[in-house]
Amino acid sequence: MNNDTSTLLGKIQYPCDLRRLGVEQLPQLCAELREDIVQEVSVNPGHFASSLGALEITVALHYVFDTPNDRIVWDVGHQAYAHKILTGRKDKFCTNRKLGGIRPFPSPEESEYDTFTCGHASNSISAALGMAVAAHKTGNSQRKVVAVIGDGAMSGGLAFEGLNNVSSSPNDLLIILNDNDMSIDHAVGGMEKYLLHLNTTATYNNYRQKAAQWLKSRGYLNDNRRKGIIRLNNALKAVLAHQQNIFEGMNIRYFGPFDGNNVTELVRILRQIKDMSGPRLLHLHTVKGKGYKPAEEHPKVWHAPGRFDPLTGERLTDNGKDLPLRYQDVFGETLLELARANSRIVGVTPAMPSGCSMDIMMKQMPERVFDVGIAEGHAATFSGGMAKDGLQPFCNIYSAFAQRAYDNIIHDVALPRLPVVFCLDRAGLVGEDGPTHHGTLDIAALRAVPNITLASPMDEHELRHLMYTAQLPGKGTFVIRYPRGRGVIGKEWRCPFKEITVGKARCLSEGSDIALLSYGPIGNDVQTAIKALHDEGHDISVAHYDMRFCKPLDTELLADIAKRFTAVITIEDAQLSGGFGSAILEWMSDNGAQLHVTRMGLPDRFVEHGTIQQLRKLTGMDIDSIKRRILAACKA
Repeated sequence: MNNDTSTLLGKIQYPCDLRRLGVEQLPQLCAELREDIVQEVSVNPGHFASSLGALEITVALHYVFDTPNDRIVWDVGHQAYAHKILTGRKDKFCTNRKLGGIRPFPSPEESEYDTFTCGHASNSISAALGMAVAAHKTGNSQRKVVAVIGDGAMSGGLAFEGLNNVSSSPNDLLIILNDNDMSIDHAVGGMEKYLLHLNTTATYNNYRQKAAQWLKSRGYLNDNRRKGIIRLNNALKAVLAHQQNIFEGMNIRYFGPFDGNNVTELVRILRQIKDMSGPRLLHLHTVKGKGYKPAEEHPKVWHAPGRFDPLTGERLTDNGKDLPLRYQDVFGETLLELARANSRIVGVTPAMPSGCSMDIMMKQMPERVFDVGIAEGHAATFSGGMAKDGLQPFCNIYSAFAQRAYDNIIHDVALPRLPVVFCLDRAGLVGEDGPTHHGTLDIAALRAVPNITLASPMDEHELRHLMYTAQLPGKGTFVIRYPRGRGVIGKEWRCPFKEITVGKARCLSEGSDIALLSYGPIGNDVQTAIKALHDEGHDISVAHYDMRFCKPLDTELLADIAKRFTAVITIEDAQLSGGFGSAILEWMSDNGAQLHVTRMGLPDRFVEHGTIQQLRKLTGMDIDSIKRRILAACKA
């Protein structure tokens, strides 16, 4: 990271240093900051294009506002690398997303400049409004609060709930809409199309502000008159402009759109509107990947590109030849195969067609795949509506994001027993994206819901069989969880479909000393651990069962295990509390089984970021830990 004091960036550790610069120096600072982000992320991968696009917004905000006393609330955090560098973490930025290093997304636990947790989209307006109200209630009315939200995140229902409350609560919140026509894939939906055409001139806003100040100075503008004038003004403007401004229709002052990558212009605008009373929205157009040509031309690819050559733009990732396919790609290819055979199948994704590989079907059958934007709750209910009238939806949501659809899954799908297949991608530990993205709570959350089948494949063949089984008539609401990353089978991943009997496990190895029950792909590590123990000369006999289903459990198998064994180990790549191991314990207790159950899973805390192998070791879930647990259980 640049610490050369002959450069502008080298002289800056905190925003107070930034504010000593002249406005005319800010473009040069942005150029230096952009170059450093390119260099750092090229060797230490992370979220790239979003941070480049929001760089000028970041510099202008910290230049104009008195952070950290003034609050900047980021939405998601993909756009916050410049923010991290300018707020005391420049020297540590090389540790970004590494075990023990700075966190992948802004976190109040890391810095006082990180005002709110922001790993999931659409929460910034609600959180910032809460802070704005708190500032008034606690006598800190001079504090300014700014929410920075992208156009993709603006499609989320929580953003609209926040806007609705902003319009009806006394506050001076400033909302900055960072509009780049992208989320991760291209933004979709009516809101995004609307934003592309929304326009209000700076001249108009200047005139309006001066008129309001004149009226107020002469006592003509009290609160009641102000609201009436705003409504009349908005109605007249809608007639003259031949368009209705949704924000001003909610009594939120609208400014823009302006060039969000022009830092000096941004400083001028922010200074003009900083001290205005009442809620305001500043609409900024930015370019995702701004200043780095490959990212500007292919922003979807460069959202998180991995390692790359900063000079040529060549991505230095493996080409995938001779490596097992990623689970998400097996899902995508299998979904297309099933859809060709079953005309009722449709695909639903909340803004992640390429991330979950539903784009494979989207390219071949665009009329049968629905990208609903960043709206997981809607994705679930929308799927339920289609299922109610004869379609067979496959709704793919990342496990961590499915938390946002919990009520919808329960009330709108499981309760009416609708045949929706929820495919929870990125289940378990996901690595460097950390605690906001680990998919570790889905088992515990969904296990208590009636009318749901919970399944997890151990490998690519099992994923295909479970997807085939789930779309057969009479299967009801079906949840399939699988991890981020590559499978284990390799080139022979494609196999003929076969139906799996719901609630039936499979025996992978017979044994007499101990029974090991695994749920999902972590069973492959169990297989490796058992083989390693045998190769090391340990005289133990381990029976290994791939349970496949957490709900319903294979009760016939469990009854047999209870008769034949005195010790059982359960293992899952998920939170122990209320998970698969808890289900086994409950069954054993309810049925009077006299045996000792050892549960392996993730501890009752949010797990930090790092590589998956580092985190497995840290949480006692790696192969060596499995070996130790087996040996300890056999000796007990």
